[in-house]
Order: sequence, then C-alpha cells, then structure tokens
Amino acid sequence: MNGMKMNILVTGGNGQLGSSIRERIVSYPDWRFSFYDLPELDITSEEQVEDAVRRTECGAIINCAAYTAVDKAETDHDPAYRVNRDGAGVLAACAKACGALLVHISTDYVFDGSSCRPYTESDTPAPLGVYGRSKLEGEQLIREIAPSYLIIRTSWLYSLYGQNFLKTMLRLGAERDQLDVVFDQAGTPTCADDLADAILAILAKAEPGKQYAGLYHYSNEGVCSWYDFATAIMRLKQFPCRVRPIESSGYPTPAPRPAYSVLNKGAIKTDWGLDIPHWYDTLADCLTTRQVNQPSS
Repeated sequence: MNGMKMNILVTGGNGQLGSSIRERIVSYPDWRFSFYDLPELDITSEEQVEDAVRRTECGAIINCAAYTAVDKAETDHDPAYRVNRDGAGVLAACAKACGALLVHISTDYVFDGSSCRPYTESDTPAPLGVYGRSKLEGEQLIREIAPSYLIIRTSWLYSLYGQNFLKTMLRLGAERDQLDVVFDQAGTPTCADDLADAILAILAKAEPGKQYAGLYHYSNEGVCSWYDFATAIMRLKQFPCRVRPIESSGYPTPAPRPAYSVLNKGAIKTDWGLDIPHWYDTLADCLTTRQVNQPSS
C-alpha cells in the first residue's frame, strides 16, 4: 500500500506504541493518519468508534488501545474485559462495516509460560490471569467478526514514553545503590519503535483490497530475564547501582507471570520479510542516541 493514498485510524494514539507510530508518519507522506485516545475515543463505545471511522474514512485501523494494568486487572475485572475483549469486538465490527483491515496488538500473556521453547502461533494459549484471558478473548472476537485482520502478539514492551520497565529502572538506578530483580522469568524486551516500524512495513506490503486472516508473533530477537534486562540498562547508562537476582517468590505480585514467554517470530519474518533487531542492540541504541523522557514520579 506504500505509495498509495490510505487513511489509517490509530487508537490508543497517546500510548507507547501509538506515540512511536506518530513519530514515523513523515516517512509515509501518502498516508493520512488519525490518532485517537481517551477521552475523545473510547473503543468500547460503538457510537464513538463508528463516528471516528466515518470521519476518517479509514482503510486500516491500528488498535494500540488496551487495559494493561496486569496486577490491577485481578480485582478490576470489568474494565479489563470491557477494553481488551469488548473493545476489540467493537473495532472488529466497525472494521467489517467499512471494509477496513484491523491490525490488533495482543500479548505473550496469553500463554502460561510452561514451554521450554519459543511459542509459535499454533501453540495452545493458556493465560494465567485476567489480563491474559481478556486479551485472548479479544483475539477470539476479532477472528469471529472481522473479515480482514492481523493480530500481532508482542512482549515486554518499552519505549521513551509513559511508564514501563525501562523508565522505572532508569529512575531507580539513578536513586538507589542496589535493586532486586527477578531472574526466573524469561522473555524478550520489545522496543515500541521496532514494533511500530514492523506494523507500518506490513501495511506498506499489504495488497489493496485483499482480505487477511493473520495471527503473528513479534518481539525483538534474543532472550533474557528481567534481571538481565535491568543489568543491561545499568551497564549501558554506567549507573553504579548493583542489580541482585532474586526468585519470583521474593517479589510476589497479584497476577501470576509466565515463567517463559519467548515468542517465535518465524512466521512474521517469512510472510512479511521483516528483519528484526536483537533486543540488546535496540536497547543500546535507545539509551545512547535518544533522549528518554523520565517519568514525573
């Protein structure tokens, strides 16, 4: 679709991924992007979504909106399901009505982490908590309703924006002499910039008018623990803060985390010709060439 005029509606436009997409629109001068977020657009409101779709005349919808408070979701069930499941269903119905391609972002939390090899798209989901279950049910609604969709599961998302593990480590690393970080949860950090690049590259290669029914995994390459991730951040920033490895039992959380959630990216690389950077290389580039906005608290 690159080189062709296309209108793209981005929900969750002020979040990590939405902000990263916004930074890249200059590279797609033939596309018209419309970014929406709360309170202007609540994806659980059919009326608001229909109005946004009508005004933008979109040919593609990128859904970056989600309820991502993993621990809070364990007691805050209704809002999690309303956004992650019902909101996905509303977007699917509106995409169907206007003939738009829906690109939906999901999560590695749909898996229970009992595997010892990277998860493929054909592996059976078994979410451990409310967040993962709500995201999985959102996927299922999209597959039932939308005639053209691409669902992309990702993991450990971080960026220059908002609140995330990278921003927390930068703040605590500058404040403390020592941090305890779990070493028995393995996955792959994913830079929102790289995911944004991947989504836009896919849209550029998508054939106009063709219907897609795709489920894909995308993260940066490689594997590490949260301890490894934190250690890399301190090393790259040359913080004197010592990072100590601890077991997950030493840092209990309301929501259980998958112990292993590495995603196999073979399908998305083969189908869309993507070249995916290693997590450490992207992290190093992020911390050495770009200014990370520190959180206000």
